[in-house]
Amino acid sequence: MKCPIAALTTSGVFVLFSLLAAPAVRAADVLTLTSPAVQDNGTLATKNACNDKQRTPNCVGENVSPPLAWSNPPEGTKSFALLLFDPEGRAPAGVSHMVVYGIPADVKGFAEGELSKPSDKFVGGKNLMGTGTYFGPGTPPNTDWHHYTFTLVATDLDPKALQPGMTREELAAALKDHVKGSAGLVTRFRHPS
Repeated sequence: MKCPIAALTTSGVFVLFSLLAAPAVRAADVLTLTSPAVQDNGTLATKNACNDKQRTPNCVGENVSPPLAWSNPPEGTKSFALLLFDPEGRAPAGVSHMVVYGIPADVKGFAEGELSKPSDKFVGGKNLMGTGTYFGPGTPPNTDWHHYTFTLVATDLDPKALQPGMTREELAAALKDHVKGSAGLVTRFRHPS
């Protein structure tokens, strides 16, 4: 799915990063985020769900991040940020499942499970659980589908420009005026019971 990045401001209101005066581009030239394991609006596998039952009893999986790949970064891209957000979780605030950034421009994706542990390929921010890596879905039993949006943001920032431990909201503020483009992949998950 090709879309602008939606990010929470500190007031909790959705805003869109916009690209001003962007030249017209062919569809083939648009930044695209995909996964060989799940299609846009597809279902995440149970293994992708969280596995920390002591902290979150709704965890039913192995916390294995799905593989992700991207192509066609905008000219001038120096680094990427990658976020995972569940707008239905803990309504109305939503749940931030992953905040990573400082991904060098030459990185084209992550293998299955690679985002589930610290890496020198990204700077870890802070998700709901306070970790700087992927934290998979943990929807309560007997609830409807939750939507998990992976958002890739191309930036003009050096990969080492931002300090570790930033929340989604802090990252959105730090990226103001530095976004070159963005792409999203919407996935779904619900508790298997």
